[in-house]
Amino acid sequence: MTIKTAIFPVGGFGTRFLPATKSMPKEMMPVANKPIIQYAFEEAKAAGIERFIFITGRNKNIINNHFDTSYELEDNLDQKRKDQQLKSVSQWLPSEPGAISFIRQGSPLGLGHSIWCARNFVKDEPFVVILADEMIFEENPGDFLKKMINSYQKKQEKCNIISVASVPESDTNKYGIISYKKDKIIDMVEKPEIDKAPSNLAINGRYILQPEIFNYLGKKKIGAGNEIQLTDAMKEMSKKLPFYHQKYQGERFDCGNVAGYIEANLSFAMKDPELKENILPIIRKYS
Repeated sequence: MTIKTAIFPVGGFGTRFLPATKSMPKEMMPVANKPIIQYAFEEAKAAGIERFIFITGRNKNIINNHFDTSYELEDNLDQKRKDQQLKSVSQWLPSEPGAISFIRQGSPLGLGHSIWCARNFVKDEPFVVILADEMIFEENPGDFLKKMINSYQKKQEKCNIISVASVPESDTNKYGIISYKKDKIIDMVEKPEIDKAPSNLAINGRYILQPEIFNYLGKKKIGAGNEIQLTDAMKEMSKKLPFYHQKYQGERFDCGNVAGYIEANLSFAMKDPELKENILPIIRKYS
């Protein structure tokens, strides 16, 4: 079955970035010259996704505005013949009206709750979830997500696929960690104690899930951090529907914390020929 829908949970407070995120969503903070959420959106679009659902909250209207047409700005750029800038604010948006939806989460009760809020907007078909602050770098954006979708389509069974990446053993208590046999996931643990982690493969913010996940999330079981955890729901659903993993081996950046966000900015800037020329002297100055 072709996968056409993606969910972007963007309703959190971004408390690790306060006071910057007091009034600006973490997802709108720029990496190089684009906000974090735009990278995730372009990744999904390049992978063939056609319907985009954003789960938002209070003080997130700036995200809605970013994914809308800015007539005054575009007219101004057009009159001044600033073609490159004009493309940067409009060319990446979907051409089909109604492709983007925004849902208010209400109370921020965790990632699992955020995804559950999309239950009435997702048809009875598998869908993608992308966590925007789990950034990855690809020469061709969307290639890894395409690979996940292709792997799903090759399976001769109804199943789920999760992206994972290797992390240092000292960091396993920061992520959802899997145990596995070949490409099949045997178990999932949310933020295990370091000496109890079943592996060093961490769930990496990209999921292909069956709509049955909403039944498990709807139980609203409270897990780690006193939140409704997606990992817990997936673990329960794995008793009925299999989960497989797809390993990402390229550069990844945890933009959920300040150090990872700064690293992403440096990495993406250094890959831009124009920015690199100006960034290198700055790096040398502080190294």
